[in-house]
Amino acid sequence: MQRRNFIKVATLSVALAAAGLSSFSAFAADTIKVGILHSLSGTMAISETALKETALMTIADINAHGGVMGRKLEPVVVDPASNWPLFAEKARQLLAKDKVDVVFGCWTSVSRKSVLPVFKELNGLLFYPVQYEGEELEKNVFYTGAAPNQQAIPAVEYLMSKDGGSARRFVLLGTDYVYPRTTNKILRAFLHSKGVKDADIMEEYTPFGHSDYQTIIAKIKKFASEGKKTAVVSTINGDSNVPFYKELGNAGLKATDVPVVAFSVGEEELRGVDTKPLVGHLAAWNYFQSVKNPTNTAFIKMYKDWARKQKLPNADTVVTNDPMEATYIGIHMWKQAVEKARSTDVDKVIAAMAGQTFKAPSGFTIKMDEKNHHLHKPVLIGEVRADGQFNVVWKTKGPVRAQPWSPYIPGNDKKKNEPDSK
Repeated sequence: MQRRNFIKVATLSVALAAAGLSSFSAFAADTIKVGILHSLSGTMAISETALKETALMTIADINAHGGVMGRKLEPVVVDPASNWPLFAEKARQLLAKDKVDVVFGCWTSVSRKSVLPVFKELNGLLFYPVQYEGEELEKNVFYTGAAPNQQAIPAVEYLMSKDGGSARRFVLLGTDYVYPRTTNKILRAFLHSKGVKDADIMEEYTPFGHSDYQTIIAKIKKFASEGKKTAVVSTINGDSNVPFYKELGNAGLKATDVPVVAFSVGEEELRGVDTKPLVGHLAAWNYFQSVKNPTNTAFIKMYKDWARKQKLPNADTVVTNDPMEATYIGIHMWKQAVEKARSTDVDKVIAAMAGQTFKAPSGFTIKMDEKNHHLHKPVLIGEVRADGQFNVVWKTKGPVRAQPWSPYIPGNDKKKNEPDSK
């Protein structure tokens, strides 16, 4: 039996050698492994599950059109379960054990901060698809979501404008972790530059998964009753958005009284909420499903067809949103960079990413900055509609270059606009 197996292996080895293939590893080289690192359970699943599906859809579409350099993409999906240390473990698994060439994933900044040391140690490549607080610029990360100057700052400027209600008092309300706290540090400094005093800024935080917003909404109503026009800037993340918006509706806090602008609430998060009482409240993003153009029409149709084919929950009511678009852009730009570099080697792909462009569902041609690993993106502000979609009420004329280092943080003017090469 052993002799027979030896002869089989030897014969196969000869056949492989005759074909110009020296080992079984040649079969593995037929695919390019792609990691997908998103929470499919826990408090962030409400937001991240759709990004996993978008990644799988995009990979399937690329494979259907010939793959990358003639090779199929092979997705490797893991679930870090809204557990921040587990993100690092799963990232190490993807890079060291599964040998993926690139990872698309993370939502919260705390999950991104958790995996960064792993990507740096193993020289992996992460595409991060969600708006964030900036104050970071890493060689091993491409940031396809918004920096503060592409979302938070324009949103507050809009609230202060006549069209946005001329707000002069602000509630900075967020989930208690790095993204809301750093974003609000930047916003507080920005508001100071506009003459807003600390007495006119209320700052509140709740833990992940928080569900009782009755007391906080009461505090907001009291704060808003003390004179000047008040607005709420929400950096609440995950499934806490559902009880927050439900309580907002229960309390009768209408957009005409105290408008709320959200940075982590889009079409997906509003699917579980009765949006009729929320009409007129705002969100700031770089894309909305309601944007009308042929590229977006095709993108929406692709995702709806994917949802039905995969029999996703509530497949007939699925929506697209900003981080889904950012995921889609990132995967296509990575593909283009691999083909330009003619290699999946991380350092070669990083070099080839500089200046990549892509016609995005937003209707704009999006560019990866030549130096700072961030996209040039348009800024859109939308009002919630009764159907859970958004009417765009303000937008930039074109894409805005990201500022990873906010000018409102002292000392940032001395920081480099490109990552260290090591």
